[in-house]
Amino acid sequence: APIDSPGPRAVGAAATARAVIDLMRVKNPWGTFLLLLPSMWALVLAGQGHPPLAIVVTFVLGAFVMRSAGCVINDLADRHIDPLIARTKSRPLADGRLAPATAIAVFIALVAVAFVLILPLNRLAILLSGGGLLLAILYPFTKRFVAIPQAFLGMAFGWGTFMAWAAVTGSVSLTPLLLFAATVCWAIAYDTIYAIQDIDDDRTVGVRSSAILFGDAAWVWVTLFLLATAALLAAAGLREGLSGLFMVAVLIACGYFIYQGQRVKSGLSRPAAFRLFANHVWVGTWLLAAMWLDTLI
Repeated sequence: APIDSPGPRAVGAAATARAVIDLMRVKNPWGTFLLLLPSMWALVLAGQGHPPLAIVVTFVLGAFVMRSAGCVINDLADRHIDPLIARTKSRPLADGRLAPATAIAVFIALVAVAFVLILPLNRLAILLSGGGLLLAILYPFTKRFVAIPQAFLGMAFGWGTFMAWAAVTGSVSLTPLLLFAATVCWAIAYDTIYAIQDIDDDRTVGVRSSAILFGDAAWVWVTLFLLATAALLAAAGLREGLSGLFMVAVLIACGYFIYQGQRVKSGLSRPAAFRLFANHVWVGTWLLAAMWLDTLI
């Protein structure tokens, strides 16, 4: 080999680093945004449009770290199933690029980083973080036993609303509960769309999902859960004094939600299902922007 070529250890370390990056889904940030947005809704409302910058930074970094940790535990749980599914067979644990022991070490490291991030928060927010960690660990296993595991995903993604509210106010009220419920409904809807990509493989290997449960009526349930999301967000906004601007944004979102339901009804290819799923990042950001602006005017 040429003198300046990397040695076997360097090549192996680089390959491991790339596999860890894939394991953490660094190149696919949609889940990070979907985890962050509900917490941002809570931070904006709790802070009346002026959430403390340090707390915002904590939740932005925490969303990346905990979403990465969730992906790691998900792939550990599914390492024997992922090789059987077309979309997931090239994941690092499924194709053998990483050993389970390495993934466990990565998970422990990520949880440790998350714990360090929340240390500056108040006692209630820190105590609530335990519930979020528990949900993140349990969610991947619900696909074996629960007909709608997407509800557990929504609880894991929505738990940050309680933590964010507590971090700003030192308490928990009805508003974060409404935001939590909205997130659960939202996740059931968008993850049902996402699960359409794998519906045939999931049936074959015995993994449960809302896409399988809802079947041909998936478009009805997706529409209903999305409209419930909008209603719960509107209720949270009204409770915190938001009015015209945010309500108009919610109504526009409702129009798009109905359109998504009709697209599901007409049938979706795998790429189309992913595009509809990914568009929820933009809808959530739209609602966040309207919420934030409404608190400031």
